[in-house]
Amino acid sequence: MRILTEARIHRVYAVVGESFLDLFDALQRERSITFVSARHDSGAAFMAEAEGKLTEHPAVLLAGRGPSAANLAIGVSTAYQDESPMVVLLENPPSSPGRTSELPTADLTAMFEPLVKWLGRAESPDEVPDLLVEALTRCREGRPGPTVVAVPADFWGVPFDSAKPVAAVKPPATGALGRTAEAVAQLVDEARYPVVIVGGRARAGREELIAVADELALPVYNAFRRQDAFPENHARYAGHLGIGIPARQLDALERADLVLALGTQLDEVTTQSFRYPTPSQTLVLVGTGIEPARRGGLTFRVDSEVEPFLRELRNVASPRTRRASAANAAVHTFMTPPDTSGATRVHPADVIRAVRKLAPEDAIVTSDAGNFAQFMHRYWCFTAPRSQLGPSNAAMGYAVPAAIAAKLAEPRRTVIAMAGDGGALMTGQEIETAVRYRVPVTVLVFQNGLHGPLAVHQARKHGRLSGVTVPTTDFASWARGLGAAGYTVDDREELEPIIASALVRQRPCVIDIRTDPDVVTPDIRLTSLLSATRPQQGGQ
Repeated sequence: MRILTEARIHRVYAVVGESFLDLFDALQRERSITFVSARHDSGAAFMAEAEGKLTEHPAVLLAGRGPSAANLAIGVSTAYQDESPMVVLLENPPSSPGRTSELPTADLTAMFEPLVKWLGRAESPDEVPDLLVEALTRCREGRPGPTVVAVPADFWGVPFDSAKPVAAVKPPATGALGRTAEAVAQLVDEARYPVVIVGGRARAGREELIAVADELALPVYNAFRRQDAFPENHARYAGHLGIGIPARQLDALERADLVLALGTQLDEVTTQSFRYPTPSQTLVLVGTGIEPARRGGLTFRVDSEVEPFLRELRNVASPRTRRASAANAAVHTFMTPPDTSGATRVHPADVIRAVRKLAPEDAIVTSDAGNFAQFMHRYWCFTAPRSQLGPSNAAMGYAVPAAIAAKLAEPRRTVIAMAGDGGALMTGQEIETAVRYRVPVTVLVFQNGLHGPLAVHQARKHGRLSGVTVPTTDFASWARGLGAAGYTVDDREELEPIIASALVRQRPCVIDIRTDPDVVTPDIRLTSLLSATRPQQGGQ
C-alpha cells in the first residue's frame, strides 16, 4: 500500500473474491486509494484501461486465478494495443501445495505474456514489493502499456517492511533532439505536400501541435478513435482516418510526399488497410518506443515525446503559407448531419445531433465497437482535449465501464457512454457499479436489434442474415431495476427533452433509443444490400 500511495495510484479495480484477501483488507484502510468493486472482470479491466488512457497515469487491476484472469484478458489486450498504462496484480496458485480447500485452477501467467509489455513473477514474498515498483515504472516508460506482477496467493499475508522507492519516470535523453528537429524541419521545408497523422500519445502536446499546424500550414489527420488529439473544427483539420472515409477526404494524404506520424502506431484502420503511407512517401515516426513501420519507402524514427519534439520543430522550421487542402473542405461536408425530417423512426444521426447540441463542449464520450459508432465518429465534432475514449481493437462492452472510470477520474466533466444493444448486454450491468459509487454517467443505448457489422457482411455476401438479431430489450426498466434512471425514446421528437433531462440528473441514467434497423451506417441501408445481393443467388 505504501508503494501504491507513493506512486499516486488513485484507484484499484477488481471483482471481489477469495483472491487478495489481505490486500482487500489493506485497501479498506487506505483513504487515498479508492477500491472499485466491479460486477465482472471484463468491466473492471475496461475501467482500469480507460483511466490509464484518459489520465496517462496507471490504475491497478487485480486478477484472481483462473476464470477471473481469463475474463479480464480483453481489457489488458486493449491497454496493450492502445498504449494505456496499467498494472495488473495476477494471483497465482499458492506456493505451498498443502492448501487443499481451494478449487483447482490453472496458472494463466503465460497467457498474459503476449498481451503486456513486461511481466514479473514473484518466486518469494520478498520479491513482491520490488517487482511492483518495477511494474509501476515500466508501464509508463517508452511505449506505455500494461505490466503484470504474478504473485502466489499465500505471499500477500507475509510481513515485509523494506522496499526501494518508486522511481520517477524520466523522459528519454533528448540531447540530440535539436539536431533531429533540424533534419525534420529540412524535410518539411523541402516537401511540397507534407501532412500530419496524430495519435493518442500526442494529446499532451496538443497546443504545440496546433501552433505547428498554423505556422507550417500542415494538414492534420486524427488517427482512428483519437479524434480529440487535434480539434476537428480547426482550419487545418483534414479528417478522421476511420471507417468509411470518402476518397475526397483523403486528398491531402493521397497527394502527400511527406507524412509526419506523431504518437501513433499507424494501425490498420488509420492507414486505410495499410494503404498509407505509400512507398513513395517519406515517413517520419515520432514517439518513444514506437515500433518500426513495416513498409517500403524511406522511414525516419524520432525517439522522443511528441511535445518536446514539436517545440524544437517550431524553433527551427521556417513558417510556410499553403492553401488549406481540399480535404478540409470535404470534411465539413462529410461531418454535416443529413436531413432526416422524412424519417419515420429515430435516425442515429438525430441522436448525435441532439446530444452534441445539449452536452457541454468538454464532455467525455466513450464508445463501444459497432456500426452505431460510425455516426458518432462522423457527426460529433470533437473540439476539447481528452474528450474521447474508444478501443481501437473493436472490443465490445467498453463504453459503460469506461464511462464510469472517466467520471471517477474527472468528476466535474459530463461523461456520456454510447453503446449498441449488443455491447450494452455484455457489460451494461456495470450500471449497478455506477449507482453504488454514485457516478452520474449518461448511457445512450442505440437499439436497432442487430449486430450491425456482421449483418452488413452477411447481406453483402449471402443476401440473408443468420444469428445477428438481438431481441428487443427494455433497457429503461432494466436500468431502473439496477437503481439508475431509465428512459425510452421511440420518437425523434422525444430526443432533446429526454436527453436534456438525463444530462442534469445527478445519478446514472440510461436512455434506450429505438433506432431504425435499416440505417446500419451513415451511407448504407440494409434493405438495399439485401435486395442487391438476392437477384444474384439464382436458383440457390
